Amino acid sequence: MIDKELLEILVCPACKGELEYHREQQELICRHDHLAFPIRDGIPVMLTDEARQVEMD
Repeated sequence: MIDKELLEILVCPACKGELEYHREQQELICRHDHLAFPIRDGIPVMLTDEARQVEMD
């Protein structure tokens, strides 16, 4: 699980927008850029090269 205080200060490195925490997938999602940043061993990997593209509804 990721720390709530950390979630409050993290932003998308590409657009500086808000991120959504998806616990099941262990990812932080940027709806603006359609990117999913992985969380590995409780640590968010905030590199655009490590993010995957996601389709938004």
